[in-house]
Amino acid sequence: MVEEKEKTSEDEQSVDNSVSKGDEDQKEKIDISRMKWYVVHTYSGYEENVKLALEQRIKKHKLQKYFGEIFIPSETVEPSTKPKKEGQEKKKKQKFFPGYILVQMEMNKDTWHLVRKTPRVTGFVGNQQSPTPLPEEDVKKLRQQIEDGELKPRVAIDVDDEVRVIEGPFMNFTGKVVSVNPERGRLTVEVSIFGRRTPVELDFSQVEKIS
Repeated sequence: MVEEKEKTSEDEQSVDNSVSKGDEDQKEKIDISRMKWYVVHTYSGYEENVKLALEQRIKKHKLQKYFGEIFIPSETVEPSTKPKKEGQEKKKKQKFFPGYILVQMEMNKDTWHLVRKTPRVTGFVGNQQSPTPLPEEDVKKLRQQIEDGELKPRVAIDVDDEVRVIEGPFMNFTGKVVSVNPERGRLTVEVSIFGRRTPVELDFSQVEKIS
């Protein structure tokens, strides 16, 4: 009788542990449908470092269920010169939007702080306190453009940079960048037209940075 009671107790404990484990698995299940894409601004040249640091912080704070993919739009290119040493890396990744990464996440107070406090992150693009997500269709279009070779890597361009217009009605005009909108791939440049400073909205592809 005692043995049967002990066996029943062990069975109940086993069931409890199974239910508990099931609950944990359910909690950790990632629901992509609740996530949206956000553009995060980083120090230019540190995109990969930020991605790695963000992945480590997500795991450390056990917030995996709130995050999906961290996407750095880039392409693999051959170097312009031959490697000097045998075994040296022959290919490298070239960023399409230096200083920016895309993060798929469910936005809440904890996830906002985790991203915002990651080293070398300067903030979200748009409203800092309530960032505007990037439409899923725009992300799919971006991936397709990269895959089809329609997108060309951009040189990092920030506010106050001097640029030259290389195509369009304002070709060969030079001016200062007054705003940048990476979500739309456009920027506003202040050029001199008949001696008057005039803001002109252009595509990234229409300008080049003056070094």
